[in-house]
Amino acid sequence: MKNNFKGFIKDIIPVLLGVLLALWINNWNEERKDRKYIKNFYSSLIKEFRDTDKEITEKMPSQKALVDSLDFYSNNETLPLLTVIEKAGGVNGPLIKLNYWKALSNSKIELLEYKKLTILADIEEGNELLKYKRNKLLDFIYSNLTETGKKEKILLKLMMEELINTQIGVQKRIRKILNE
Repeated sequence: MKNNFKGFIKDIIPVLLGVLLALWINNWNEERKDRKYIKNFYSSLIKEFRDTDKEITEKMPSQKALVDSLDFYSNNETLPLLTVIEKAGGVNGPLIKLNYWKALSNSKIELLEYKKLTILADIEEGNELLKYKRNKLLDFIYSNLTETGKKEKILLKLMMEELINTQIGVQKRIRKILNE
C-alpha cells in the first residue's frame, strides 16, 4: 500500500507541475494581451481627447461672442433673439468624443486603474450634462426666437455661461488625462 502511494505521488507530481505551469503561462499571456489592449486603448483615447480639446478651445470664442452680444443687445427691445444670435455667428458647441471610452466601458473596464476610471467616468457624466444643457438651451431659443425683451436675452446669456462653464470642467478633466 505504501509503495502504491509513493508511485501515485511520483506520477501525480509531474502532472500537477505541468498543469500549474500551463496555468501560469496562460495567465502571463492573458496579462500581456490585456496590457497591449490597454496601451492601444489609451493611444486611441488620447487622439480622440486631443481632437475634443482642440474643438472645445476653437468653439469657445464664438460662444463667448454670443454671450457678449446678448449682453450688448439686452437693452435693445426692438432686436429679436434670433437676430442677436445671427449677429454673434450662431450657437456653436463642441462635440465631445467618447467612442473609445464607451467601447472599453462596455467590455474590459476592470483593466483600468481606479484614478483614470474615475476621471473618465466624470468626463462621460460631464458630457451627458452638456447634452442636457444644450437641449434646454435649444428648446429655449426655439421657443423665444422672436422675443425682443431683456429678460429672454439675459436668460439665454446665463444659460450660455453655464454651458461654457460645464465645457471648461469637461476640458479640465480631458487635459488631466492628456497630461498623465
